[in-house]
Amino acid sequence: MTFAQATAVYPGSFDPLHLGHVDIVRRAVGVFPRVIVAVLANTEKQALLPFPERVRIIQETFADTPQVEVTSFSGLLVDFMRQSGARVMIRGMRAVSDFEYEFQLALMNRRLWPLVETVFLTPNEEFIYLSSRVIKEIWALGGDVSSFVSEPVLRALLALRRGRTVTPAE
Repeated sequence: MTFAQATAVYPGSFDPLHLGHVDIVRRAVGVFPRVIVAVLANTEKQALLPFPERVRIIQETFADTPQVEVTSFSGLLVDFMRQSGARVMIRGMRAVSDFEYEFQLALMNRRLWPLVETVFLTPNEEFIYLSSRVIKEIWALGGDVSSFVSEPVLRALLALRRGRTVTPAE
């Protein structure tokens, strides 16, 4: 198998999806013919945006990119990858501080399924400082996050602030 034939999975909670995530997906599409953005259904985390809405928002963000498929999963990522026919996992790497944790995950996933390969991609420098955690903190304190997230994410966040969910038609 070569990368030119491989399906890649970009897993995460994406709460919320930010422009660094979008950049990583766009870079992955330049390398792999099919990229699955796999949204983890993690019920243990306190989410900013409801799980089904996150999936919908990501689908809307990549509606113009046919190589990108957005879906959800629960359980072990390697099991999801086996089921979807993917053997490459994409992980974003912003700084050296990300490396130790990501490297440990890559080795564990390879131990669980020896056929999995992890590819680390770095975002454009303008997005290197972004993280969902920081965006949530700014948002919680009433700050403007419009330059950090896609339009579908911003609409959902504004609707959340108004106490309702947003539909794609808005």
